[in-house]
Amino acid sequence: MNPSRIPALAWFALIAQHGSFTKAAAEMGVTRAALSQSLKTLEQQLNVKLVYRTTRDMSLTEEGQRLYDQVRPAFGAIDQAVRGVGEAGGSPSGLLRVNTSRIASRHLVEPHLGEFLKRYPQLKLEIVLDDGFSNIVADGCDAGIRMGESLAPNVVAVPISPMLEMEVVASPDYFRRRGVPKSPADLSQHDCVAYRHTSSGAIFRWEFTSPTQRGHDFVVEPQGSLTTNDDDSMVRMALQGAGLVQHVDIAVRAQVEDGSLQRVLRPWCKPFAGFYLYVPSRAQMPLKVRALMDFLVEKKRGLQRPSKAAQTRPRGTRK
Repeated sequence: MNPSRIPALAWFALIAQHGSFTKAAAEMGVTRAALSQSLKTLEQQLNVKLVYRTTRDMSLTEEGQRLYDQVRPAFGAIDQAVRGVGEAGGSPSGLLRVNTSRIASRHLVEPHLGEFLKRYPQLKLEIVLDDGFSNIVADGCDAGIRMGESLAPNVVAVPISPMLEMEVVASPDYFRRRGVPKSPADLSQHDCVAYRHTSSGAIFRWEFTSPTQRGHDFVVEPQGSLTTNDDDSMVRMALQGAGLVQHVDIAVRAQVEDGSLQRVLRPWCKPFAGFYLYVPSRAQMPLKVRALMDFLVEKKRGLQRPSKAAQTRPRGTRK
């Protein structure tokens, strides 16, 4: 490997990551012209065109995409190694980048940010919100947070939430007007607010398990007048009486506890593995990652589901 090419390859990777000369230049505080010249020099050295450019847009050529796919993990690993060097004196320090889904960030990380940063004042935390599954090494992140069922088999992961459940909920007003579904089959007669995945564009299908047929898992396509790709909007729609929603329990726990939303179909929703903090390897784990891992495991105890009696019929509903 010719060391003199490394800077140009790094600039190319940054341009490809942003899909824009302007955004890449703004992030690093350099001029667009400087990036353009660096890329031109690299293309001349490799004798291949890497980027199609117009006055407004850019896209990678086939060769450019192949090169980016190969150098991206390498630069991610280098970035991770360099950021880990900053830990001195046995105290977690430096920049800690965490890739997490929005739900996990909102309910597992953000409520404790102040306490975490007070405990580790030499740390800087960057939260990268991404609802798809991410290659944290390639993306230059130190750790990721995802549901247990979506984790790759080769990662090291620890649970940072208890077992979770999907809850079907709606407002008391909705149940007074429309009645209460007794089984998932009844949902065809109800307005169900649908959630569209931002990463794939697919509609999330509601998941159920038969309480009488062991191992019988099935899904229901939600039917209704509303679709959103934001889970907070979905909850607000339910609070307005717009329909039923199915959401992970920690996201609607406060509303269920204060009675603004009421849960139905509980016997059909079985527990599943919750959120995990995952890292590429346990070997030589940076102190800052270990600090976050231990902190979130500590906070897991406060998320335990309160014991409740068997579910009763929502108040004020018609028979």
